[in-house]
Amino acid sequence: MRKVTTYIKRSVWVCAVLLLLMLSNVGYAQQSTSNYLKKFKPVSVELMQETGVPASVILGVAMLESGTGTSRNAKLLNNHFGIVGKNNLSKTAPGTKSRYKQYASAVASYEHFVEVLARKKWFSQLKGNPEFAVWLKHMNHSGYSSAGHEWIKRVTAIINRYKLYKLDEGMDSVARSSSWLTVGMPPATDDQ
Repeated sequence: MRKVTTYIKRSVWVCAVLLLLMLSNVGYAQQSTSNYLKKFKPVSVELMQETGVPASVILGVAMLESGTGTSRNAKLLNNHFGIVGKNNLSKTAPGTKSRYKQYASAVASYEHFVEVLARKKWFSQLKGNPEFAVWLKHMNHSGYSSAGHEWIKRVTAIINRYKLYKLDEGMDSVARSSSWLTVGMPPATDDQ
């Protein structure tokens, strides 16, 4: 009987420790998301005003693709959007390989993301449109993500959960008439 009681006490103690560890990870994840939003909301809003791409789309895609800045690509390559391209990881981290593009900074990744969107055939039709669902649909149809409709659902869930759509209320007509990203750009394609 004594062994059973000891076993139960140890089991309860182990469960309590595991519960505390899980709760501390949840707290860390929430703090990480909060810090990410604080850091990149202004960047997203500024890019929205300059380009006409909704801040909710910019930030929502970045949060999903980078795990709110915690992904390997975000940490090693400053790549917050899962964009494929060249990197020099083999020089900076021998033995490490990646097919994803490396950026000088996270902000450079954000800027390149809106440039990628600006090259799409449909960009001029959507420029200045604050309806994030329409943007996600067009991005999906042009092959931005291989996850298809599931990708749209995930980004939409992030936008709704963190009320990122409220950022789009600040979109003004300057973005719609802006020539940013349209002067000197190569012809529009649906390639990424």
